[in-house]
Amino acid sequence: MFKRVVTKKVSFDNEKYLREQTKEILGRVKKFDNKLYLEFGGKICFDYHAARVLPGYDPNVKMRLLEKLKKYAEIVVSVYAKDIEQGRVRGDYGITYDLATLKLIDDLKAWNLDVASVVLTRFNNEPAAVKFKRRLEKLGLKVYKHLAIEGYPHDVEKIVSPNGYGKNEYIETKKPLVVVTAPGPGSGKLATCLSQFYHDHIKGINSGYAKFETFPIWNLPLNHPVNIAYEAATVDLADFNLIDPFHLEKYRKNTVNYNRDVDAFPILRKIIHRITDSADSYYNSPTDMGVNRAGFGIIDDKGTREAAKEEIIRRYFRHNLEFATGAGTKEELDRAASIMDKAGVEVENRKVVLPARKAAGDCEKKGKGNKGYYCGAAIELAGGEIITGKNSPLMHAASAAIINAIKHLGGIKDDVHILKPEVMEDLSNLRKHILSMTSESLTLDEILVALSISAHSDKSAKKALSMLKDLSGCELHNTHLPPPGDEAGLRRLGINFTTDAIPSSSLFFNY
Repeated sequence: MFKRVVTKKVSFDNEKYLREQTKEILGRVKKFDNKLYLEFGGKICFDYHAARVLPGYDPNVKMRLLEKLKKYAEIVVSVYAKDIEQGRVRGDYGITYDLATLKLIDDLKAWNLDVASVVLTRFNNEPAAVKFKRRLEKLGLKVYKHLAIEGYPHDVEKIVSPNGYGKNEYIETKKPLVVVTAPGPGSGKLATCLSQFYHDHIKGINSGYAKFETFPIWNLPLNHPVNIAYEAATVDLADFNLIDPFHLEKYRKNTVNYNRDVDAFPILRKIIHRITDSADSYYNSPTDMGVNRAGFGIIDDKGTREAAKEEIIRRYFRHNLEFATGAGTKEELDRAASIMDKAGVEVENRKVVLPARKAAGDCEKKGKGNKGYYCGAAIELAGGEIITGKNSPLMHAASAAIINAIKHLGGIKDDVHILKPEVMEDLSNLRKHILSMTSESLTLDEILVALSISAHSDKSAKKALSMLKDLSGCELHNTHLPPPGDEAGLRRLGINFTTDAIPSSSLFFNY
């Protein structure tokens, strides 16, 4: 009997992290008379960037954290009204921010975490935002409006006044910890926290503010690959890491922060001073504001360094793809390249790149491919084996690599066909003759459907189908542009994929 050997490196201890993080947050709550507004930056759930650079990190560990804090915490979702009006799209899900907000609330509910309310920030009676407010209220959610403040954030005198934060509706909360999250960046989380902070101090409540953000990790070196990977992940924002100058001046200690937090700190400190009417600062540096303990969960520094370097290369390929398709700029691509230089890595360091390119070359030498296009793909399995695939008239290269990989994992011989020819032919005919699609080549999504159908009556196909779950977390490189069906299928399988972004057809709309 064939025996599978699956190995996965673990460099991060989730349980240790949860203990450290819970203790830190609850300690901060006590510091402020049991009322803390915690700005929750980054992804509150499904944090796959963190999982990629910190092997072993649970993408939903922050949800587990909130679950542990449930007794003390309630959640407020902050949404920028103009993002609703303009139909801003969240890139990772491909959905607009109104739907992303609903998805976030559903995700929280799935963990038995209730959202106390939603606040529409910089609200100006935008028609779509008004409609969204009604929709949320119909769903039983309490919705608040926070208005735009002229002169924000520099006119501190106006901001901290009845004509500034004072115009905002006060969000009623009951628990000592108020977690303020959002469907994406720029949604007004900080302003929401400070508005509440202002109203509380008017009411005589000595509440406080803190920030939860995983990256950059303050107690890792400035040029640690994990921190450089944060720069790679925020190329579009042009974020860069630096030693926190305020922390260095006050404590003579080096800690890492990023430019926007450091730039904003003097203004934030002025706002806090004015709200509290005190010259004493709650915080002496941006690092002081944070509660992040992710660095204490790292148990294998070498493993995180290797994983982060891999992520930096992946991010470069993503920006190369976006530039090739017109979704990104040359400046962003150049920035991603300079970040690779800083980390001391090249695209060829990604183990699947050269095998994929060789597969494409072999495809051309053997006169295979499809309509003069020769594509290659390579996938690295958990055990380190690299399996390749080439395109054909019926199958894309990525699909071929996936099929070959699951056959390898299942101990199925190369000459055994696990996709029934009649099923493949029927699907191809459906595409071309009934749905009037320009290409008869099946996408990965369609190949997986064909495999599922074949598995009903074929033991080898059934065995191969059961191997698909072992591809989660594997690395794949494709020489050519993947169609949406391939990209979606790879995401659903949990495969980290990159591409050289070479066109795979002469058609502009190739489906």
